[in-house]
Amino acid sequence: GKNCCRYFTAEMNTTIRRRVELGNRLRRALKESEFVLHYQPRVELAGGRVAGVEALIRWDAPGIGMIPPAEFIPIAESNGMIVQIGEWALFEACRQARLWQTAFGMSVCMAVNLSARQFLDVDIVALVRRVLEQTELPAHLLELELTESMLMQDTKRVCRDLAALRELGVKLSVDDFGTGYSSLSYLNNFPINCLKVDRSFVSDIAVNSGNEAIVRAIIVLAHSLGLKVVAEGVETSEQLAFLLDQDCEEIQGYYFSKPLPQDVMTALLQEGRVFNLGKIG
Repeated sequence: GKNCCRYFTAEMNTTIRRRVELGNRLRRALKESEFVLHYQPRVELAGGRVAGVEALIRWDAPGIGMIPPAEFIPIAESNGMIVQIGEWALFEACRQARLWQTAFGMSVCMAVNLSARQFLDVDIVALVRRVLEQTELPAHLLELELTESMLMQDTKRVCRDLAALRELGVKLSVDDFGTGYSSLSYLNNFPINCLKVDRSFVSDIAVNSGNEAIVRAIIVLAHSLGLKVVAEGVETSEQLAFLLDQDCEEIQGYYFSKPLPQDVMTALLQEGRVFNLGKIG
């Protein structure tokens, strides 16, 4: 515009080339078994035990290395591959949870994120039912994480599908709560079990009184509605102490553990690890 032209910089060209390359490689990554799941423990603040895990996808691309989800997930969302990737992740997570149950007799709740396209573009109820049947995982050990923005799209269908998922026995949680829509009516309209407090609020606990007030309000709101609360991104003893004082049920974050490969997570469950809550100040 304005009678001039502009050239792409070398950095812009490199970014575009990488995006195209990753988009092309995504189409064969599933066939080549390049995706793996890591598992981050969710710790019960009532006693320090592992109450569940969240499955987090990783892409180990030959010749490139580990590609962060923040880079490849948006590409998969835009080209539609997220539907197939999401189905693989759901099946693999449920299969692993069933293996832990049969191996150790442990009922480890497996939390799996659903993408917007996965939730709205496929029959999610039929998919979940099929995965549970194939893996033989009891439905109450699966927790599906959804975002506020997903819940507000096509609300009639969302309400119907969530009710059907709850009928199966699956748990439902709202991920990154507090960062999306300001309307809270969906908490009454949708059959939600749990709210996950976004890490952006948790990270400023002890240094930002405003965020402390927000976290406190979310916990009170959730409890008044009979919902469980999980705080994400907990990294310091100050954050942990505050959440304990507010009667938050569970936390996850680097304070206790980063996301772990399957074999490391299996060893942690096998030893019956109880995390120490007594060292907080």
